[in-house]
Amino acid sequence: MSFIRKKSMEFLKRFEVPAKNPSEDVQRRWREAVGTIVLNRRRRFRMVPDLDKRSQAETQRRKIQEKLRVALFVQKAALQFIDAARKTDHPLSELARQCGFSVSAEELASIVRGHDSKSLRFHNGVDGIARKIAVSLTDGVKSDDAGLRAEVYGANQYTEKPPRTFWMFLWDASQDMTLMLLAFCAVVSVAIGLATEGFPGGMYDGVGIMMTILLVVMITAASDYKQSLQFRDLDKEKKKIDVQVTRDGYRQKVSIYDVVVGDIVHLSIGDQVPADGLFIDGYSFVVDESSLSGESEPVHVSTANRFLLGGTKVQDGSARMLVTAVGMRTEWGNLMETLSQGGEDETPLQVKLNGVATIIGKIGLAFAVLTFTVLMARFVLAKANSDGGLLNWGMEDALSVLNFFAVAVTIIVVAVPEGLPLAVTLSLAFAMKKLMQERALVRHLSACETMGSASCICTDKTGTLTTNHMVVEKVWVAGADATLSVPNGFDQITSSLSGNFNGLLLDGVFHCSGSEVVRGKDGKVTVMGTPTETAIIEFGLEVEKRAGVEHAAAEKVKVEPFNSVKKTMAVVVAGAGGGGRHRAFLKGASEVVLRRCDAVLDAAGNAEQLTEAKAKRVATAIDAFACDALRTLCLAYQDVDAGVAGAGGEIPGDGYTLIAVFGIKDPLRPGVKEAVATCHAAGINVRMVTGDNINTAKAIARECGILTDDGIAIEGPEFRQKDPDEMREIIPKIQVMARSLPLDKHTLVTNLRGMFNEVVAVTGDGTNDAPALHEADIGLAMGIAGTEVAKENADVIIMDDNFSTIINVAKWGRSVYINIQKFVQFQLTVNVVALMVNFISASFTGSAPLTIVQLLWVNLIMDTLGALALATEPPNDAMMKRPPVGRGDNFITKVMWRNIIGQSIYQLVVLGLLLLRGKSLLQINGPQADALLNTFVFNTFVFCQVFNEVNSREMEKINVFSGIFSSWIFSAVVGVTAAFQVIMVELLGTFANTVHLSGRLWLISVLIGSVSLVIGVILKCIPVDSSSDSSDRHDGYQPIPTGPNAV
Repeated sequence: MSFIRKKSMEFLKRFEVPAKNPSEDVQRRWREAVGTIVLNRRRRFRMVPDLDKRSQAETQRRKIQEKLRVALFVQKAALQFIDAARKTDHPLSELARQCGFSVSAEELASIVRGHDSKSLRFHNGVDGIARKIAVSLTDGVKSDDAGLRAEVYGANQYTEKPPRTFWMFLWDASQDMTLMLLAFCAVVSVAIGLATEGFPGGMYDGVGIMMTILLVVMITAASDYKQSLQFRDLDKEKKKIDVQVTRDGYRQKVSIYDVVVGDIVHLSIGDQVPADGLFIDGYSFVVDESSLSGESEPVHVSTANRFLLGGTKVQDGSARMLVTAVGMRTEWGNLMETLSQGGEDETPLQVKLNGVATIIGKIGLAFAVLTFTVLMARFVLAKANSDGGLLNWGMEDALSVLNFFAVAVTIIVVAVPEGLPLAVTLSLAFAMKKLMQERALVRHLSACETMGSASCICTDKTGTLTTNHMVVEKVWVAGADATLSVPNGFDQITSSLSGNFNGLLLDGVFHCSGSEVVRGKDGKVTVMGTPTETAIIEFGLEVEKRAGVEHAAAEKVKVEPFNSVKKTMAVVVAGAGGGGRHRAFLKGASEVVLRRCDAVLDAAGNAEQLTEAKAKRVATAIDAFACDALRTLCLAYQDVDAGVAGAGGEIPGDGYTLIAVFGIKDPLRPGVKEAVATCHAAGINVRMVTGDNINTAKAIARECGILTDDGIAIEGPEFRQKDPDEMREIIPKIQVMARSLPLDKHTLVTNLRGMFNEVVAVTGDGTNDAPALHEADIGLAMGIAGTEVAKENADVIIMDDNFSTIINVAKWGRSVYINIQKFVQFQLTVNVVALMVNFISASFTGSAPLTIVQLLWVNLIMDTLGALALATEPPNDAMMKRPPVGRGDNFITKVMWRNIIGQSIYQLVVLGLLLLRGKSLLQINGPQADALLNTFVFNTFVFCQVFNEVNSREMEKINVFSGIFSSWIFSAVVGVTAAFQVIMVELLGTFANTVHLSGRLWLISVLIGSVSLVIGVILKCIPVDSSSDSSDRHDGYQPIPTGPNAV
């Protein structure tokens, strides 16, 4: 046994794959290990990527990228030597001319795709293009014209493969080799039956087999088709991207699919460029074209280089863009066709269960061959001893041999658990659909599975733990602070400050901002921007209203958008400094800005030297704000010479005058404290990683229960200075990391996974969070505050940015894992019993007690119906009161083996007794005694499985009925199984080889089956040492408890 176990473990190692980014070698290794023991390759590997197709798609993608590289680089050089007079004609369509457009879709697309500066100049630049497509660069397109533009210039849709129909799934389900063999046997059986017994008696057996095969195929196809619809809906959600456009003179959000030629699109850091277009205006605008061209070098886009390609990502700055080509007229459209080829990577659990199915399949094949050999040997011996001897063969003999062969094939059908890997897909599809309803979009299948093993969550603070509905609560100006939420709070500020101070304050608030104040169609003023900037702009609007002072309009000469590394943003405004000088404003993290100041503004608006004592008072005010759990930001300015800080110059790094310190309130989300407590109970450590002030971070962390007495809070700069040995010592204690850079988050995640073997989930919303999201076992991007770059690198998108939703993902992840364990336990029990019963009966009686139709029905119960019942059970709160499953834990645990072996022994003993002594025990007599006994054995066997299905709902807990009606699918499957069993026995006897059972026999059948529940209780009282089921734990938590009092 130890030798077999060792060989099995070695074999299963070939089925180990990482949850993220598995190599092609690893993927091919397990495919080769599966070998030929697969009944239906088309179905088994339907959700597994076709590596050959993926390779072809990758080659095609590289060709497109190479073509684009030529367009972007070679063509630029060639245009210097080639006469631009050789211009391709792009005739204008009649529809375009009638609509008032004077440039064709093909010509517009060619300008940007070819970076054709000469053609752009020929059309008089962006202004000329705008006139030719009848759009205002200020007001954008008219909403009423959007449909017409889509008709003339195309819609922003990409060619996609048509969805698979139900009939395709029906065809896939029918490709099962064993079912084909059984169908062939059925046809031969009908032919021989008609020849020997005539019509209709001779065709019942064959027709019964064919009808059962049809039922199996139909139910299998229906289940698979339902899954495909769920995945299709989820795929649509994944592709939903909203973009900011100006239409009808107002800024508004539209779906990326609704963008049309002529739209004015607003782009900022982390956005995806939705279509090809031309740069109108913007600041420090840099795009990453690597997704298209394969070149990692960032591209600076400005008035000197106006070309923007769809599908690229904004790396820095902000801009407005005029859309010139959409959909399949863009290179991104052509590339999108290749991106979905080959399917999504298989999950570790799918691969692991393919390994289990392969081992069981080999055992089943051996038993099938043995059973056929034993049946044939007994038949041949009986034939040899008969009067006619071995030379006298008739139709009935041929039918017997055919039946032996069909039974052996059916044993293979039952023994090879094709449903194991597919049950994972079913469970994941169900979980992903439910999570979508709970505001979590799972982008990668494996993430839902892996999240159930998460032992650590590194979460942002702003918007995840807090509401992200920000408001300026306190402000420090001219040596004093004021609370704005109290009555007369604003009046206290505006009355004590001079008009000069208010003017400087308002200029800084409105000019040094990435937000924009827009007026909607209803006249309502809205601030478009991040919650932090929105809070400050709203503060400025309120000051304007109360002080009667408005900020001065001015041209921005240079802008440095907010950067998570510098933790500041800066802007230079033309002429605001007086005497022809420019004025630079600086806003950002309070400590960073304060270090760059050497003066402070007094109430009259005059600059005073920032002495050490004054700097200390400002720092004290900042700390006081932070200790009140407020986000702190500073605003400062300095006047600079036009030549020093012009468009090509650098914005000064120091020498600023401090204007104000803002304390921004961002309340804790309701339910976060409870969610953190749930994590701790579930063995999941929660760490806060934020760019905020350490005092603010500590205050929030204490409030929500993250920071405890034995935990530490550390700042990013201090963390970065630690060597590996120091990190090994300090990382387990870190609960808060403040003033951190994205690189700090990446380092923390890498060390948690590498040093401590943690399964790490990480939240992120910014472009710079992408490396950490990619490195983590589960990357969680924010759906509201997150950039498109962050979402693209994430595995799960938290649509409502709520920490409690992350806990739901973990709960469903655990549910998937446990549900699959339940199903495996149930299916292996049926496998063991069905194999042994048929083999033992064949050996002792010369016939199989379960006919082909009956075995196919049992296979349907344990495969498709069993997966539906057990793999779709919803999670319960008890799942979050046990530690996570470790990376090295065995999937089939000793607890499961105890249940499988115990239930199998009970069923084998009962069925063995019935086969050997059934007639005398049940007092069955008469000419139909054999048929009655076989029907009773079949009925008892089925009800043993029905009750064991109920038993499998809980592997440890005695009360298996708890929450049974919370899963209507489980109740429906059990009900349908029992009802169809009655129909099969009582009404379909001619086809199923059954006869009518009396009420007494029905009652005994059900009672014997229900004893499985009692056996389950007894088994759960047997303690099991599960220490070898799990790897050495790093987190201090004990293994999952066992015994009747366990969860």
